[in-house]
Amino acid sequence: MKGQSVGVFVSGVIFGAGLGLAGMTQPAKVIAFLDVTEHWDASLAFVMLGAIGVHATFLALFSRRVPGGDGVGAQAPAVRAKSPTVDLRLVIGSAIFGIGWGMAGFCPGPAVVSVVTGWRTPLLFVGAMLVGMGAHALAFGRRAEDAGGRAVERACS
Repeated sequence: MKGQSVGVFVSGVIFGAGLGLAGMTQPAKVIAFLDVTEHWDASLAFVMLGAIGVHATFLALFSRRVPGGDGVGAQAPAVRAKSPTVDLRLVIGSAIFGIGWGMAGFCPGPAVVSVVTGWRTPLLFVGAMLVGMGAHALAFGRRAEDAGGRAVERACS
């Protein structure tokens, strides 16, 4: 487990450095990507495509090496979505996420990376995000399914 934690930490550092290097921690750059009516900045699309390419490569490499071929090892709990269908909760959650992203110019990853700058905006955003996550956990609890598709209830922590 300790080696896995180190890997997760290193991955997070690489992710954060990539966000900073690509300028994705700058809300103005993100808003310029979302505003297709004026001077559209397509650079975020290239960052996304690069990330998808790297992810797809590593997923292909590791899914061949792990029993079951799905990239989920015995050390990591397999948490699956309740169903692959698009439901009202998914649509509402996506809309809320998109509205927040468009208004603030931050999504969770870049906001957390930007906290180290000490700027007030990302601190407020991350604080509000944590409050929202806590409110959701209190209202709905946490629910996941194990690899066998059985419902697993987890207490809020």
